[in-house]
Amino acid sequence: MAREVALPMIRNIGIMAHIDAGKTTTTERILYYTGRVHRPGDVDDGATQMDYMEQERERGITITSAATTCSWRDCRVNIIDTPGHVDFTAEVERSLRVLDGAVAVFCGVGGVEPQSETVWKQADTYGVPRIAFINKMDRLGADFGRAVQSMVDRLAAKPLTLQIPIGVEDGFRGAVDLLEMRARVENPDDLGMTFLDESIPAELRGKAQEARAEMIETLAEADDEIMDLYIGSDEAGEDIPLDLLVAAIRRVTLSGDLVPVLCGSSLKNKGVRRLLDAIVDYLPSPLDRPEVVGLSKDGKTDEARRPDDAEPFAALAFKILADPFAGRLAFLRVYSGVLEAGKTVLNVNTGKRERINRLLRIHAEKREDVKEARTGDIVAAVGFKEIRTGDSLTAFEAPLVLDEMTFAEPVIYMAIEPRTKADQDKLGAALTALADEDPSFHVRRDKDSGQTVIWGMGELHLEILIDRLQREHKVACNVGRTQVAYRETITKPVVYTAEYTRDAAGKTNFARVELTLEPGRSGTGVVFANETSESQIPAEFVPFIEDSAVMACETGVLAGYPLTDISIRLTGGAFQEGESSEMGFRNAAVNALWDGAKDANPVLLEPVMAVEISTPSDFLGDVTGHLSSRRGRVLGMTQRKGDQVIAAEVPLDSMFGYATSLRSLTQGRGAYSMQLARYDKVPEKIAADMTRLNAGG
Repeated sequence: MAREVALPMIRNIGIMAHIDAGKTTTTERILYYTGRVHRPGDVDDGATQMDYMEQERERGITITSAATTCSWRDCRVNIIDTPGHVDFTAEVERSLRVLDGAVAVFCGVGGVEPQSETVWKQADTYGVPRIAFINKMDRLGADFGRAVQSMVDRLAAKPLTLQIPIGVEDGFRGAVDLLEMRARVENPDDLGMTFLDESIPAELRGKAQEARAEMIETLAEADDEIMDLYIGSDEAGEDIPLDLLVAAIRRVTLSGDLVPVLCGSSLKNKGVRRLLDAIVDYLPSPLDRPEVVGLSKDGKTDEARRPDDAEPFAALAFKILADPFAGRLAFLRVYSGVLEAGKTVLNVNTGKRERINRLLRIHAEKREDVKEARTGDIVAAVGFKEIRTGDSLTAFEAPLVLDEMTFAEPVIYMAIEPRTKADQDKLGAALTALADEDPSFHVRRDKDSGQTVIWGMGELHLEILIDRLQREHKVACNVGRTQVAYRETITKPVVYTAEYTRDAAGKTNFARVELTLEPGRSGTGVVFANETSESQIPAEFVPFIEDSAVMACETGVLAGYPLTDISIRLTGGAFQEGESSEMGFRNAAVNALWDGAKDANPVLLEPVMAVEISTPSDFLGDVTGHLSSRRGRVLGMTQRKGDQVIAAEVPLDSMFGYATSLRSLTQGRGAYSMQLARYDKVPEKIAADMTRLNAGG
């Protein structure tokens, strides 16, 4: 079966932004102009295609990444609309892992905002080429130049301005295309489906000429071919043909050297068709991205797969979703080869064969059956018995382990219990289903109390999940107070030896384990290494020691919080032939870990949040004073659209209820956002109180 769309004509892109920058509205207009929908949806009316969950439509925010497919200029554009709220960063992370390009949407008033920085860094991690769209140019306080400069100041990006706006705020009408030097003003009578025949306004001609000259100069500095033409030009590059400029912009976008910048107002149907042209012209096809590289099944050699239908099949499962009609859906990015519905594939991570019953092309909550998925496609598959986010799927004869996806650890938790016996019977399965879908949501059982504890990335994250339990799974629950996910770590190296000896039924069980514990770098978690010889500890026992030592780190030695950022080296030990067992080495490992950690100067760690607060100047003193009372530290202040913007760091424990306090302090005119900055040592007095409470004192 021949390809429907040639590989160079596929674009796999994400739309990413800070909350309220207009990301979903931009996606809705893309669907309208590409003919995917017959009328554009409105976030405020709860009528969008992409925000299809009840909670999304009620709250006007994107919670889960939604996928869709549309066509523009003979290109198939697969789009993933990602959440903008920091609590749902995991959704952005897994989307960027499988995308080839991205559109970063910035507010024309606010410019680069905190979550914009977070997703930009995530895109940097995966080397995703980007274009920028300065949205909401019709809003009061919109400033195109300031928004572009914020990309330089806050993202260290190198913008390439391709347009300048015609009009400002409520007088915004369109843009001057600096490549073609013509006005592009959308026709309001047909929702921007056509352009009005207008020339560049006289008052903008000089500015447009200067902006074009700057654009060509910036491009020449980044692209050798344009530099040669620029140097040889008698007209400062004005005579460089349009097709060569477009080709060069594509090259510098794919390399990440420059970021093309466009402008518009998605809500007012301005600029989105020009954005679609830029997606096709400048963002990569699967052929433009590096070959996907993975490990051979034995984990010893790297192997590369070209993006080619003739290569063996390889795909990554980047999202799991429970569908009430189709069952369990696994969203796949196909990197090479062809996958047919009804065929069987290998899940390399589980080692099991899985039959693909159906393949679906997704449009938000709608599904369309397809017979096959080829290189570059993003589809959903039905039929998996066992699969999780990050699993590699391949042909049997050519297994390949792709890089697994990693997610930030949750920072808050709460106890949860069913209200009735009927709810109790359903709760476990419901929580498992939600955890399968969301890798940043964890479910654990407290060893001491026996309570079920749920962990998440923020208050909104857990609030949404509890709401989903009730709506989708019909489970009524009582929940406890939201609590901070503290951690523990050690601050000095120690070497500790533990010996396990037990006589039972006339037989001795003996094991000796020596662990060297050292402080690890922040964010490294628990790292284990074996440095013993076979004569000290037989290799068959080492996995049991590692497993038990790592599991022991789940409960710290100060207040019972998980131990993290710790290096564990197995540096010695002893066994006795016929008298050593798995149980003995497991017990010795746990004792060595816990007793050693007590001697390693353990400390408590707390999540510290990077907080950005916007407030009218009249309330600045009250807001900063209140931050100090919450153990906050002000890092700096700037002005934005008439307000003061405070950058601060505040312990997460001090941020509960802050929204209510800020509304009270600013008469409802203040706003804030926050994201995890790092884990820091808890002040000694607070740590002593926490330790005493944990000990029952």
